[in-house]
Amino acid sequence: MKDANFLYYLLAFALTFLITVILERRLIPILKATAAQPIYTEGPDWHMKKSGTPTMGGIGFLISCAVSLILAASYLLFKGESYFALSLIISLCYAMMNSFIGIIDDRAKIRKKENAGLSPIEKLMLQAIAATMFLLARNILLGDGTTVYFSTGTLDLGMLYYPIALLMLLGTVNCANLTDGVDGIASGVAFAIGLSLAYLSLNSNSEVEFISFAIMGAAIAFLIFNIHPAKIFMGDTGSLLFGSLIAAACFSLGNMLIILVVGIIYVIEGLSVVLQVAAFKMTGKRIFRMAPFHHHLEKCGWSENKIVIWAIIVTVLLSAFADFLFL
Repeated sequence: MKDANFLYYLLAFALTFLITVILERRLIPILKATAAQPIYTEGPDWHMKKSGTPTMGGIGFLISCAVSLILAASYLLFKGESYFALSLIISLCYAMMNSFIGIIDDRAKIRKKENAGLSPIEKLMLQAIAATMFLLARNILLGDGTTVYFSTGTLDLGMLYYPIALLMLLGTVNCANLTDGVDGIASGVAFAIGLSLAYLSLNSNSEVEFISFAIMGAAIAFLIFNIHPAKIFMGDTGSLLFGSLIAAACFSLGNMLIILVVGIIYVIEGLSVVLQVAAFKMTGKRIFRMAPFHHHLEKCGWSENKIVIWAIIVTVLLSAFADFLFL
């Protein structure tokens, strides 16, 4: 059965798409002159030709998502769905905090003219503050407890809930950031996750539907400019926004563990880095030709577009498994 708000979800998609396209067209020449991307010197050699491509393109869909989701929250409030409206605002605020951390990091990279902005500790501390504020807001304003919901019943995690929740939030935003390593992959995966979350929340959670359609609109619009060869990169500004919106949506669905299924590409990318570092420190040998995993695939001869297509396919296919577990 079609959700009664479906037309408004489509309008959120269209609005986010149009604003993103308009802003990215204007941002490319501005950022090309002021925000050229420093290329990671330990990455694949052929990535050096991307040096000078403008970054911080995430600013475009930071603005478009903010506009469409504020309008969506206003619509939900007008309809009397105050819980979903407040939850949506909390999710948006969390995403914007992470995106602002990304802006600080991107600007530091540009200023230093190298692919290292904030230190890992500085970045993690700021993200932890944002995550703590998000969890407190959901607990105090929305009454969230420590229970997670599955299709077969519920599980109360008790005091374990909060460290697991922090781990999920920090892991998701940082793995979304790690995924942004070949043209089109971060926005392609974000679109696929948005599609999966839209399916999971249909007829049950209007907040997550609006977030999902906004993500899809922003991702498709950005792909126009970011598919190989990319005219602009989203930077941490955009990858942290996508990661935090997706994480927040999973919390709104009542089970943060959903991200482990619909965000399987994030999991693979993050685990590949952890395993590579651990294996090298313990044995002096590497498991993958290069980490994160998308660079391993590049080293195996996969084209950037092929990597993006397979990442999207894997994400969409696993949405059926998420449906079995969580609905």
